[in-house]
Amino acid sequence: MPYDPEAAFGQSSPELPEHVDRSEHQFQRLKVSIHQNLVESLDLAQLGHGDAAQIWRHVRALAEQLCAAHHEWSGPIDHERLREELLAEMTGLGPIEKLVRDPTISDILVNGPYTVYIERDGRLERTGVVFADEAHLMRIIQRIVARLGRRIDEVSPMVDARLPDGSRVNAVIPPLALGGPTLSIRRFGLNLLSMEDLLGNGSLTPEIAEFLAAAVKARISCMISGGTGAGKTTLLNVLSSFLPAAERIITIEDSAELRLKHAHWVRMETRPPNTEGMGEITQRDLVRNSLRMRPDRIIVGEVRGAEVWDMLQAMNTGHEGSLTTIHANSARDALARLEMMVALTGFELPVSVVRQYVAAGIRLIVQVARLAGGPRRLVQVSEIVSVENGDYRVEDIYRYEQSGVDDQGTAVGEFVTTGYQPQCLARIRAAGIRLEDQWFAARRVPDRRRPRSPQNAAKPNGQPEAAQRAATLP
Repeated sequence: MPYDPEAAFGQSSPELPEHVDRSEHQFQRLKVSIHQNLVESLDLAQLGHGDAAQIWRHVRALAEQLCAAHHEWSGPIDHERLREELLAEMTGLGPIEKLVRDPTISDILVNGPYTVYIERDGRLERTGVVFADEAHLMRIIQRIVARLGRRIDEVSPMVDARLPDGSRVNAVIPPLALGGPTLSIRRFGLNLLSMEDLLGNGSLTPEIAEFLAAAVKARISCMISGGTGAGKTTLLNVLSSFLPAAERIITIEDSAELRLKHAHWVRMETRPPNTEGMGEITQRDLVRNSLRMRPDRIIVGEVRGAEVWDMLQAMNTGHEGSLTTIHANSARDALARLEMMVALTGFELPVSVVRQYVAAGIRLIVQVARLAGGPRRLVQVSEIVSVENGDYRVEDIYRYEQSGVDDQGTAVGEFVTTGYQPQCLARIRAAGIRLEDQWFAARRVPDRRRPRSPQNAAKPNGQPEAAQRAATLP
């Protein structure tokens, strides 16, 4: 049927927030109307007998015909953009397709059809991207969810899943989302960050890098703590690069985000219950099963609940050197959360027993944070020394102390080496890895993004000198 501009735009526009570009919103409404017309015009029976290339040519030709027919629409139309977005509407993610393809964007946050934010370089900014209406946004969410073999509706109004490229998607729709459907996409870059990148960004110092690399190689269990978006998974990926190639690594995650560069790597991911509430596989189930798979190291992407007890048992029974992450604001908070999670197992254990078990299983806590203005810093490296008088004895090895913000509102401060020499240093040296005592001498290092210089120039393997020494530790 022919396209009718009056039918498409005769109805009044919805009430829009002041920040919405009216012409952009009208463009989206036009595109959605043409898209509907395009779907209704396709001869599905004829397309069923063609190959993919023929179908694509047919769709593109029909889209161009429909676009060319809209010269009477009031206002100028960018026909080339209209054709591109129509194709994205049919096979991609509609208005946010261009955001998904932008490698500099780490988060896409859709707070309803007319408000879309992105995070770039640690800073949130509002975009001019809009959807035609709530129904338009809902169709895009349904398309994402359907591709993942999941469903979202009033009965099941939340979805948390992983896209094929490893990005994480979360969607919430009414009645839970009062302001309309919302969509959050946490993207992961195609190129994994290395220790060189963290050093170049000023996220940590060369001494911290070498100490953590040595701890991983010496099978010292480590827990990475921090808030959402602080860089826990990134640091876990970087530290995993120091795992010996001969070891068998098993990773367990709620939503697979880790991307290890390791030959002998087994990945496992939890499974949510089906529509009947059956078939759920939890992290605790996977941790228990992993113990029967002859692992050298177990990496739990993030401990959230009762699986922490099974993980601690593994760390205390021959699987030392395992790694995990946890949401917490400091090393002390991380330990308190671990105790709370142990309580979720239903075992009525004395606090003293739980603390002895935690201290025996986990030696290092690495705290990361996203500071004002966006920079991510490693703000604390602590050693759990022992349990004394019923409480943990925790000693800071390194700290980051923020002193203020610069003219752009970005946090500035210093990395502090406390002067404490960790007890795990004896185990590191017993593993044949030599770290000098002076690396732990008390001092302060100004926080700054280090410019590339002859001292920090890339070596033949693409790593700066400090990162290269860490990579070549025995």
